[in-house]
Amino acid sequence: MIVISGVNTEQAIQQMPLSELEKEIVRDKQMSPVVYRFDSPEALRFELAMRQSIVNAAKALHDSDASFAIFEKSRCNSQYWTRTDSGGFQLKNGVRPSDAIRDIFTNGKQYAFECATAIVITWYKAILDVIGDDAFNLYFTNLYLRDWNHDSDLWLISTHDSKESFPGDVLYFKNPDHNVNTPEWQGENVVKLNGNLFFGHGVGIETDDDMIAALNKAREPGSNTPAYLSDLVVFPNFEYLRRLSVRLHAELNRRAREKKASRQEVPIIAVIGSQKVAR
Repeated sequence: MIVISGVNTEQAIQQMPLSELEKEIVRDKQMSPVVYRFDSPEALRFELAMRQSIVNAAKALHDSDASFAIFEKSRCNSQYWTRTDSGGFQLKNGVRPSDAIRDIFTNGKQYAFECATAIVITWYKAILDVIGDDAFNLYFTNLYLRDWNHDSDLWLISTHDSKESFPGDVLYFKNPDHNVNTPEWQGENVVKLNGNLFFGHGVGIETDDDMIAALNKAREPGSNTPAYLSDLVVFPNFEYLRRLSVRLHAELNRRAREKKASRQEVPIIAVIGSQKVAR
């Protein structure tokens, strides 16, 4: 169930303009035996917006024509990124982070990466779409895309109950008996979408059964050990990101006020005879 501190939870939710997906998430959380606590209506609204944005970003990445590749064969648009020896992408100096992230979605054919990298890209694109270009560029100045072991700025949270997962969560299909010659198919990182659909880079948008069937094709010859959906659930710390967004926008507003004040016209002093006249 959902509990919002200090307000009537039902009334607060009814006043929120929600998409169909956000309504689905609220409904599923309300029906859950787990208590989901929020400090304010804004905290719930931000999480819902982020989950919607993650789903949107995952679908957009699926449609971007970006290819799957192992780290050793990854590639990127060198106008925005430098490919590292470990197969990750480092943001180039002088490039706007927002432009670099969006380029992956608009020029996908220039990119190839692992499923773990796809998840990180999806998270950053979702954050960008929620907090806006200026706030994103102010904070995410040193982007590095590879896997989420390198992205402490997302403040990721992990739980271990995939039955308590919702659209926008990242889950993991494990393939315990994968072919040793194709270690990239030892599992698939996926974004949970609406319904019973998941996006996994390299597999596509599929149901859980189809994800498992795809991984089973990459098992050791003769193996009877099937792939399965693990208990792992990963998502960004939404409340941290919300408070970060508030601070970033406050800083942007402060800078805008200072810039406006500095541009205010300075009085021009003219000397007419023995008198000074300001105009």
